[in-house]
Amino acid sequence: MSVDQPKLNSMGFAKAPKDTRVLVAMSGGVDSSVVAAMLAEQGYDVVGVTLQLYDHGAALAKKGACCAGRDIHDARRVAEEMGFPHYVLDYENKFKESVIDEFADAYLAGATPVPCIRCNERVKFRDLLETAKDLDADCMATGHYIQRFAGVEKAELHKAADGDRDQSYFLFSTKQEQLEYLRFPLGHLKSKAETRDLARKYGLPVADKPDSQDICFVPNGSYAAVIEKLRPEAADPGDIVHLDGRVLGQHKGIINYTVGQRRGLGIGGGDPLYVVKLDADNKHVVVGPKETLATRTVTIKEVNWLGDDDFMDQSERTVAVRVRSTRAPKEAIIRPTSPTSATVNLLNAEEGVAPGQACVFYDVDGTRIFGGGWITK
Repeated sequence: MSVDQPKLNSMGFAKAPKDTRVLVAMSGGVDSSVVAAMLAEQGYDVVGVTLQLYDHGAALAKKGACCAGRDIHDARRVAEEMGFPHYVLDYENKFKESVIDEFADAYLAGATPVPCIRCNERVKFRDLLETAKDLDADCMATGHYIQRFAGVEKAELHKAADGDRDQSYFLFSTKQEQLEYLRFPLGHLKSKAETRDLARKYGLPVADKPDSQDICFVPNGSYAAVIEKLRPEAADPGDIVHLDGRVLGQHKGIINYTVGQRRGLGIGGGDPLYVVKLDADNKHVVVGPKETLATRTVTIKEVNWLGDDDFMDQSERTVAVRVRSTRAPKEAIIRPTSPTSATVNLLNAEEGVAPGQACVFYDVDGTRIFGGGWITK
């Protein structure tokens, strides 16, 4: 005789929502506020946590920044409205050590880093997740636009239903054991408008709050100013050098340039030239014609593999890869060189690929994310 399986709640647990504790990472924005309100309304034992990641005073003046003064206040108001406890944790030192310092050093070394990925990987999904377990939470929920499905083998990561909001590029380094514990209740929504409609339905004070822009700790989007403050030597001048060795002019610090940049080089005349490489050791900004930006092969490190088999089980794999957050995934062949490194051959050349960016793996014919790695060259 068969025994009926207990029904799972929306978080995937075989118990009542009131007996299921969910820690919600609350940035103070509309997305995470809706997640917290939705779960509270469904009867879950919700605990809201907001991380203070950097100085209140510096951030208060900036609109569109998360995880600082105004946003902590907004998160607290949502918790009060919906009647669940809310805590603020001071992660300023962890954030500086795990994210900001590496961001500055990467720029100094001529790379183009993506600090939002490191923040998810090292702060939100590592340290905060451990806090969730310390609070006896069954799982941790966030407002990210990405989907998690309970696969046959294990939990799977999939692109968000809304392609315009999909945040999979920024979450590729989520480890399998973290994925088992995480939940993303907004991933199935078809548009941001749906999220704001839910915020109004719950009467949240942040329903019309603008989305955060740029990198949270960079006021007014001025990366160079932040890096120069942290690493004054980053503004040292040097030569703008053509690929053929000619010195074409001078620059005011390689931190002011990115691979693929054309405007603002100040070397006018002749055919258009683009930044093709940043040579930090020699303080050179290397430029060349547009065709020299095309890249077919990239090497990657710190590979995080989320497939069902072992990364080294196959000598090569055909996947789709995204080499910049603004690009669509393109077909490529991955050849592992170690359990955490690989060579990626792009079937169609991509322009403006830079060290420090992520290379994220996708199913060629579906929505599943198989992880990714960091581009070294």
